[in-house]
Amino acid sequence: MPTRLSSPTTRRLPLAALFLALLLVLPGCAPKIKIFASQATEPLKEYVVDGEGPGKIALIHLRGFLSTEPAQGMLRSQPSAVQELVNNLKLAEADDQVGAVVVAIDSPGGTTTASDVLYHELTAFKQRTGKPVVAAMFDVAASGGYYAALPADWIVAHPTTITGSVGVVFMRPKLNGLMDKVGVDVEVSKSGRDKDMGSPFRPTTPEEEALFQGIIDDMAARFYALVQEHRHLTPAHLETVKTARVFTASQALSIGLIDQIGYVQDAFAKARDLAGLDPECKVVTYRRDMYPDDNPYNTLDSAEPYKPSLLGVDAGFVLPPRAGFCYVWEGGVTR
Repeated sequence: MPTRLSSPTTRRLPLAALFLALLLVLPGCAPKIKIFASQATEPLKEYVVDGEGPGKIALIHLRGFLSTEPAQGMLRSQPSAVQELVNNLKLAEADDQVGAVVVAIDSPGGTTTASDVLYHELTAFKQRTGKPVVAAMFDVAASGGYYAALPADWIVAHPTTITGSVGVVFMRPKLNGLMDKVGVDVEVSKSGRDKDMGSPFRPTTPEEEALFQGIIDDMAARFYALVQEHRHLTPAHLETVKTARVFTASQALSIGLIDQIGYVQDAFAKARDLAGLDPECKVVTYRRDMYPDDNPYNTLDSAEPYKPSLLGVDAGFVLPPRAGFCYVWEGGVTR
């Protein structure tokens, strides 16, 4: 019988897979291509979502993977979570009728820098204005999502919230196994021994592992210190938190990570109490579009969660995580 040869398409598949993988792990080197991308240029406007009395509470949504990068799409790009939170805080600060802020958090965390910037901006807002901040946790407020909640004067978790995951993870995709199968190699010329540490094209050496662990330990120590500064945990509870496990709302309350289990309305009530506002005061949010029958659960016009993009299209279902240090709970990341 004649020998059956592989079709040209079949022979090219490994190289196509390698090319795709290279695009995914080298975001800083590969060109960023956008198709029909446009910026969200409409200004934020105030909309009332609850209450009709004097005074205001500003409701700000913080959701999805926390990043300083905008979310890219086929037709437009959305401001990053950091940019949008700062935009909202500026409006709340400029309005003398706004007596308090409620930050609704639904996030597994994000990059270490984005999480820390959010923490810094909320802390600076409180210092400049004296306006109290209440955090309202929804499905997930873990790792960087919890980090961002730390400056709040009061933290309310939904009865079904998952929180905690206090720690750091360093994610780095590896291609050396795939490259060995395909028969492709990468030559590197470098100025110092550790210049290419973390390279996806070769295994990590024990020396590099130790260096990375030192960075992780340093970043985790900052997280632990901030948790202790704001939550004043017992030594035993702090050691439990350092395992980086996640907690249910009732577990988080018993260990001291949150102040109350309740709903967003309870967060509004606490904000009114802390600011001395009228019990029927308005709850306002800032959007670029008007929605009929608006209410506090509407997140349509808040910053879209960061999603990896390939040629301007959401490609979270095929892309591995980008390399980087993150305050993130991997179990809570959806793609």
